[in-house]
Amino acid sequence: MRRELRKNDKNKSVSDKIIMYSGIGVTILAIIVIGLLMYSKSLNDDVREGTMTLEQMAKIAGNTTENETGNTTGNSTSVSTEIGKSVEEAKNEIDKNTLNQISTNNTKTNTKANTKANTTNTRNATNTNNIANTAQTNSNTIEKTEENKKELEFQKPVEGEIVKEYAKDNLIYSSTLEEWTTHMGIDIKADKTTVVKSAEAGTIKSIKNDPRYGLTIVVEHENGFQTVYANLLTSEFVVEGEKVEKGQSLGTIGNTAIFESADEPHLHFEILKDSIQVDPSIYIKE
Repeated sequence: MRRELRKNDKNKSVSDKIIMYSGIGVTILAIIVIGLLMYSKSLNDDVREGTMTLEQMAKIAGNTTENETGNTTGNSTSVSTEIGKSVEEAKNEIDKNTLNQISTNNTKTNTKANTKANTTNTRNATNTNNIANTAQTNSNTIEKTEENKKELEFQKPVEGEIVKEYAKDNLIYSSTLEEWTTHMGIDIKADKTTVVKSAEAGTIKSIKNDPRYGLTIVVEHENGFQTVYANLLTSEFVVEGEKVEKGQSLGTIGNTAIFESADEPHLHFEILKDSIQVDPSIYIKE
């Protein structure tokens, strides 16, 4: 019996707590709903006031338009004029700034273009001058080279008859050797001790006693030419390394060439071009 009473009391206590908590929850919910309703009403009032304000502004604007001759019209015109001026001034300011910017850009562009053009003109002028100077230098070099390469005019080193011709591709009979042989120069007949002269201006390259040619003088000339004076008796007029003029005395005719010892006294004369014997008769100008 007691257990049942205790159980009933316990159940009643739990039910009371549930009812209490439910009541508290409902109360809180009601407060929240009421607060939301009040906040919503406040918002509606603000919106309504804002709407009235806009309507009033529209009405005022309409009255201003209708009263074209009144003070309001004058004020509106003044305000419009001021606004118009401000807008026009702003537009002019923008246009002015734009024009200034365009002008500045054009100035920069023109400056760059002028600078580039001046630089290009300077470079072109420099290149032209360099080309002209180079051409002039080349022209002078060519003229000088051509002057140096001018064909030399060799004179006969001694007066007399040519008794033996140049023979490179055919054979000539040698009385001394008693056989047919080539002959790489010309023999000019002259008496012993006849003075031999330089055929062209040059430098004495060598004076020597050759086993075949006897006493021999070699003169070096321009353009790769050399002249050989062999079968001499003396070389008393010049020394090695000496510069000689055309027609200057070199030595005297003798009979010292072993391979031509059986022949009458004469000058054995040769011309070499780039170290190769050529026919002296082609180059000698009478």
